[in-house]
Amino acid sequence: TCGPLWAQKCGSQYYYPGICAEVSPLFNPLSSFSPALQTCGGPMDIAIVLDGSNSIYPWPPVVAFLKKLLENLDIGPDNTQVSIIQYAVDPDFEFYLNSYKTKDSIIAAAANIPQKSGLETNTFRAIEFARRQAFLPTNGARPGASKVMVVVTDGESHDKGLKDDVIGKCEQEKITRFGIAVLGYYIRNDIDTKNLIAEIKSIASTPTDRYFFNVSAEEALLEIAGTLGDRIFNIEGTGKGGDFQMEMSQVGFSAHQTKKQNMMMLGAVGAYGWSGTVVHYTPQKSDIFPKTAFENILEDRNHSSLLGYSVTTLNDGSTEYYVAGAPRSNHTGQVIVYIINSKGQPTVIDSQRGDQIGSYYGSVLCPLDVDKDGVSDILLVGAPMFMNEQKKETGKVYLLSFTKVSHTYCTLLHFYCTVLYCTVTYCSLLYCIVLYSTVLYCTVIYYSLLYCTLRYSEISTAALILHIQHPSLQLATGTSCNKHSNWTVLSPSLHSKTQSWTLLLTVVAALRDVLLSLPSCPLCCSLCPTMSRGLAVVTARATFNPDKVNILSKTCRVSGRLVSCFNTTVCFSATFRPKIPVGPVALRYNLTLDADLQSSRVTSRGQFSNSERVLQKDIRVSTRELCDTYEVFVQVKIDNMK
Repeated sequence: TCGPLWAQKCGSQYYYPGICAEVSPLFNPLSSFSPALQTCGGPMDIAIVLDGSNSIYPWPPVVAFLKKLLENLDIGPDNTQVSIIQYAVDPDFEFYLNSYKTKDSIIAAAANIPQKSGLETNTFRAIEFARRQAFLPTNGARPGASKVMVVVTDGESHDKGLKDDVIGKCEQEKITRFGIAVLGYYIRNDIDTKNLIAEIKSIASTPTDRYFFNVSAEEALLEIAGTLGDRIFNIEGTGKGGDFQMEMSQVGFSAHQTKKQNMMMLGAVGAYGWSGTVVHYTPQKSDIFPKTAFENILEDRNHSSLLGYSVTTLNDGSTEYYVAGAPRSNHTGQVIVYIINSKGQPTVIDSQRGDQIGSYYGSVLCPLDVDKDGVSDILLVGAPMFMNEQKKETGKVYLLSFTKVSHTYCTLLHFYCTVLYCTVTYCSLLYCIVLYSTVLYCTVIYYSLLYCTLRYSEISTAALILHIQHPSLQLATGTSCNKHSNWTVLSPSLHSKTQSWTLLLTVVAALRDVLLSLPSCPLCCSLCPTMSRGLAVVTARATFNPDKVNILSKTCRVSGRLVSCFNTTVCFSATFRPKIPVGPVALRYNLTLDADLQSSRVTSRGQFSNSERVLQKDIRVSTRELCDTYEVFVQVKIDNMK
């Protein structure tokens, strides 16, 4: 059992590395382990360098900022100490690191700091003063304590010529620097802030997106006090600074026992700033995979993939493959399959992304061994927040079939298909001889051609998809032979490569027409189910009248109210093989009004005459085009109605 929100206190703050425990059959705890348990950092000395020149106005918001920041720190002789230096022309101490021993006393002192005032802003002289004086043992600095400097200013310095020398010395002494630019004076006087921002960024440590802040006015300082406190908290807690690694990892968010009896997969969704990772745990050691292990495949620009939300394994009889879900990867979700290489690091061999933003694809994984032979046949992937065409959050389950195809087999198949293609296309005489020889040869060549063409066009089979709302027959697309493993994705919409399937059916149908004209082939083809049936290719088209709608032009009346409207005409026709069909083809079609095909959360304002956004009809299609016309009404928003 695992508790991913188990907390660990470092300084005055809490981390959430998670914890797991082994329990007996009677649910008595036996032992516990926390692979991401942190080593808390040591003490920290902070020097706040505060601009008190005349341009800072009003002053009370600055004092409120100091109080809120200090409230978030673990003040004490053995934890965090703070000194404040205020400057304008010259810098002076408001108090030293060791002036106050408790949080209440230092907050009370900060609340009574008056504004220094002055006509100049000598920022780099103040930073140099803080570097040389604030961290002296005589002023309360402690050996081994982390050094942090927070610089708050609202204007470009008058001594910027000192910048390179001063900042260089801070780097040498490993002083972590936060730079805060207050833009109030510049905005009030319509001054370009570009140079000020560039200067404060040069003061801040790198990366600047973590150590640089800018606010529009003095009053806005209060809004960043919490965020600044969190950034300092990362240094205070572990002494590392920078981005969070495993401090908030929540190891044990998901768990799976592998075939290796002593090894478990543990999902860690909060690792690396919520990018997530997977931990492989054994009683002897814990392998925590670094951010770089999955960084390229996730393409996680926003650090929110939540890899490890679900974990499981697949087995092909000889190899165990590890699978992890990342439901927020690239907003659509992703499933990643990997193995462990000879260096003990994960090697990603395949992945599959979801097809709808916000659906949480990959949040649930369930492998199935259908025939109980010890080999994984199907992987169910849940997308519980998937929205259907009516914009209802119905959820959805995807079926992924898992097969292993060796490179050697694909090479032989490529050679065989090439030879067969040559025989059929260029050596027609040989083809006819083989075809006429026996029924067996006819059957073998037909199925070989069909199989090879299927492999070449990357269309593997037709299969039923498990769809929570509407089960339907779909085509399944696969990957190329040079992949280590082959995924077959049974999706609810036809893949673009199904054009290859249509082309294949046309080729096979043409071949069938030829074979049926040969004396010995009707008997042969009676053994081939596909060749003994007619094939139909249905074409659909839609037109609109008018092709553009002006919502101000209201020519239709619905429930006594004039509304905008248009007509859509949908037409179907079919071509058949053989050319003399047995009869028309029966089909059912749906028409759906959608405001945005790329978004599952936007609802169309249009509706059909049945007051719905979806319309369904059964038809029979022949070679003659069949058309239906429907009227669509555009609803008026309530807030626009009078």
